[in-house]
Amino acid sequence: MINIGIIGCGRIAQVRHIPEYAANPDCELKGFYDLDKTRAEEMAAKYGGRVYDTAQDLIADPAIDAVSVCTANASHAEMTVKALKAGKHVLCEKPMAATLEECEEMVKTAEDCGKFLMIGQNQRLAASHVHAKKMIREGKVGRVLTFRTTFGHSGPENWSITPGNGTWFFDKSRAVIGAMADLGIHKTDLIQFLLGENVVKTTAKVFTADKKGPDGAPIGVDDNAVCIFEMEGGAVGTMTASWTYYGAEDNSTVIYGSEGEIRIYDDPDHTLVLKRRGEAPVYFDEEGIQTNENQTKSGVIDMWIESLKENKEPALSGESVLSAMRAVFASLESAEEGKTVEIPENRRKEKQ
Repeated sequence: MINIGIIGCGRIAQVRHIPEYAANPDCELKGFYDLDKTRAEEMAAKYGGRVYDTAQDLIADPAIDAVSVCTANASHAEMTVKALKAGKHVLCEKPMAATLEECEEMVKTAEDCGKFLMIGQNQRLAASHVHAKKMIREGKVGRVLTFRTTFGHSGPENWSITPGNGTWFFDKSRAVIGAMADLGIHKTDLIQFLLGENVVKTTAKVFTADKKGPDGAPIGVDDNAVCIFEMEGGAVGTMTASWTYYGAEDNSTVIYGSEGEIRIYDDPDHTLVLKRRGEAPVYFDEEGIQTNENQTKSGVIDMWIESLKENKEPALSGESVLSAMRAVFASLESAEEGKTVEIPENRRKEKQ
């Protein structure tokens, strides 16, 4: 039995991590910590386990085997590194950390300590994304030429554990980055997963279009990001992340190839559509993508526990996410400096 500690009992912990741990027969929720002790007490009362006065107390407890870090972005690296050094395996929520240097430190610390580090990039596990990747590898659409991938909704103030414009997502000191980190990392990681290639160039516009804080002034982080990505194999496409889609949520990806296209979570009636030149469309109906209103099982926790049981590195390892985080930080640099930014570290000789 794997004993789990939760650091941060906000919304993502309450709707994803904690209930998915509770449903897994191979682990047990042993402890909770949150800056707001009441939240931790509520989770302990519902699921069992104890409440810790500090995160360090939880991390230091030898009864805890692994932790989920579900805190605000700015503290991801600190909590992760401390837990790894204390001998815990760590599942950290996305975005991995607030700087690339912190991301690299997390990966190195895990390696040095002989512990696993996994990042909650759950979009790689969605059924239609897995299926689409297989079709792309099989050449169903020929050579990938262009793409568009989008994640947009009405904003975290409608979903956060503290709803309204006082949410920590709008506080630069805690969030550091806005929609680009919250949603953009998902789609950046996803397009690399689908194509089996890294982003090697980015030209980005990252800006605040509409969101305002409690004082009525524009929030200190971005609420929109639009990036043009160039991949290792030469395909060029767009990645859009937005907190200002005030209609329907959009979590779609379209791959355009030399022999056809694949539409993923784009068609209102089918989760996946393959359209090849001169052929009738082929429709697939698999599990729908998660939305803020429809929180289905992510698969992240089950993968994490299986990795710990079998003592094998998880597919969503910290190291595997570094290339996507490089693309995120390069996009922020591109937006700030108004130029295309190359990412030489992301170039590899062979596809994944």
